[in-house]
Order: sequence, then structure tokens, then C-alpha cells
Amino acid sequence: MQILPSPEESITCSGPHYDRAKEAKEFDETKAGVKGLIDSGMAKVPRLFIHPPQNLRDLSSDTAGSATGLKVPIIDMMGCQDSRLRRDVVDDLCRASETWGFFQIINHGIPVDVMDGVLEAVKQFHEQPEGVKGEWYSRDDARKFRYYSNGDLFWSKAATWKDTLLFDFPFGEPDREAVPLLFRETVFEYEKHVEKLKGSLSELLSEALGLDSGYLGDIECMDSKRIVSHYYPTCPEPELTLGTINHSDATYLTLLLQNHNGGLQVRHQNQWVDVSPVPGAILVIIGDFMQLVSNDKFKSVEHRVLARRAGPRVSVLCFLFPGETRKSKPYGPIKELLDENNPPMYRETSFTEYFGYYLSSGNGLNGESVLPHFRVSEPK
Repeated sequence: MQILPSPEESITCSGPHYDRAKEAKEFDETKAGVKGLIDSGMAKVPRLFIHPPQNLRDLSSDTAGSATGLKVPIIDMMGCQDSRLRRDVVDDLCRASETWGFFQIINHGIPVDVMDGVLEAVKQFHEQPEGVKGEWYSRDDARKFRYYSNGDLFWSKAATWKDTLLFDFPFGEPDREAVPLLFRETVFEYEKHVEKLKGSLSELLSEALGLDSGYLGDIECMDSKRIVSHYYPTCPEPELTLGTINHSDATYLTLLLQNHNGGLQVRHQNQWVDVSPVPGAILVIIGDFMQLVSNDKFKSVEHRVLARRAGPRVSVLCFLFPGETRKSKPYGPIKELLDENNPPMYRETSFTEYFGYYLSSGNGLNGESVLPHFRVSEPK
């Protein structure tokens, strides 16, 4: 099966004859994704995936982080069930959430074989023959499980170098038959452990905010889960494209599992810092909505994934946000965190409104924070 364009016809220049919409449509109709481009023998990045210069600045790995000694915090969760050690864990989480908004946790309770299993299942899915995995290819939001390449393919400035599996875990018993057999047992086993970890983090982050341990659970801000896995194939010209454009997450919290192939970077102190894979670790990312309800105490952080010649990179993300009954209800800065010296920095908004603006404005998908749109005053 020919993947458009062919290796000899790769479009690598812009101009009046370049029809982006046509190329995007033809790429999408292959249902083979970026992996299909590589399998076809393509040696150049197609024009569809070439990013504008402003997206390609500072693409070298760890451009300044190593020189300044910056490293993403690693927090040991071992002591969180011990009353004598719990305070130290809470303090570490608080400090990391306030200063980085991005940290790795170890001894979190998810077995290594479960994590390895879900990463391997994702890899195997994407490395199936095109005709097999193509049966699951869809852009229909009503489907609880779907495989696709670039959710914003038809409106982004440039496509990114990855393919994706998405599964929604609605409140209640999920439909197992909606998931491919290859992926089924591992993803449900992983989800079960993630649910337990979510409960622990909800309590610890509540305490880190100076609230009762059940506070975040009581306001039902993380009752829904969306598991999204990305497969980043090797890239012949990584200097021309990105795996994931710089962005912050719209969610309350994101839990990210990655394999041994790096490429993930976080923006800290105006520098891009490599997030080196740590065996057995889960990455925790503070989302925009957590920054909003914490009234800027916790910080949502910009991050990205580089395209690389080495690969494939595989990641499994779990996005946490309000359940169906709470998505349309207003959230604002937590009142217990406010006083005359700490007025509300944001107006009340629902997750539905926030996420809708995140998508429709284009800013959230193009590396620009949408939080300022919801501010009521400037930070002091």
C-alpha cells in the first residue's frame, strides 16, 4: 500500500502549489499513521509535518538543563501510609507542585510488570499490519476507543510525529468489548491501579494545599479518566518537526508513563529540561484546572516531546478531570485558600467551558496558555 507522498515525492517546501488540506486528507485516509510513513521507506519528513521556525527553536536535547543542574524532582511515595513519614511526602509534593508543576514518583504502588505490560501492548498495537490496526482508526468522539494520528490534523499549523490510541473511562463499568483484544487485559489492569494511585494523590495534594485529605475527592474534580497512549516512530529529520508541540494540560492532573526512549521536556526557569526516564516511575503533571482551583499555588507547566532518530518512544497518559455530572458545573479558586491577602485570581468556570475554549481558541493546541482568559486580576 502506498503511503502518500511516496519517498521520492516527499513535499518539503511551502509555496503557492502546496495544498495542506489535500495532503492532510490523503494522509488520514491511509489509516496507517506516521508509522505507515516510516514503513513505506520514507526518508524525508513530508511538508504536512514541517513546523514553522518559532516551533523549532531550541530543539537540542537538554539545551541548558544539564549546564545549570536542573533536574525534574523525584519523590518517593513509600512513606505516604506511615504517619511519621507522610508529612515529608506531602511537603515534597507541595514544593514540586508549586515550583515545577511536574515531578516523577516512585514506589507508588503500580507493579512494574503492569507498567511494562501496557507499554508493550501499545507498541504491539502500532506495529501490527496496517489492515489490522486500521479497522480501529476513527475520529468519531462517540467511540470510547479509537486509534488515529493527530487529533488536530485538519486545523493545526503542522502535524506532529506520533500516532495515538485513546480510551475514555466513563464513570461506571467500562465496555471491555470496545477495546481490541490485544490491548484489553493490560489496559484494564493498568486502569485499576491508576484508580488507586489517583485516590492517594488526591488525598496528598489536598493536604499539600492545607486542606482536609478528602477535599479534592469531595469536589469530584478527578472522577473521569481518559487514557491516551502515544507511539512516536523514529524520525528521519527530527530538526523539522515535533513529537508533541509545547503545551500545558487542560486537566486537573495528568499521570504519564513512558518507556526508555526519552524526548519529553519540561519548561522550567525559561529553559527546556529533559525528563529522563526513571525505571518504575510515573510522571505527575499539574494541569491548568488545578492551577485555577488552587489560585496559582500549584503551577501548570509547559512541556513538549521532541522527534528523534532513536525510537520508538511509547507513552501512556491518564488525564483526570470532572465526571459527567460535574463537567458543566462551575469551579473556582477554593474558598478556603482565599483571604484579603489572597483574593481570587480566576473567575468561576466549568470544565466544559474551559476545555471548549482551550480547543476552539487554538491557543491550547498551539503552545499558548489559555489561563489568562479566565483571570480576574493580575498576579501580585
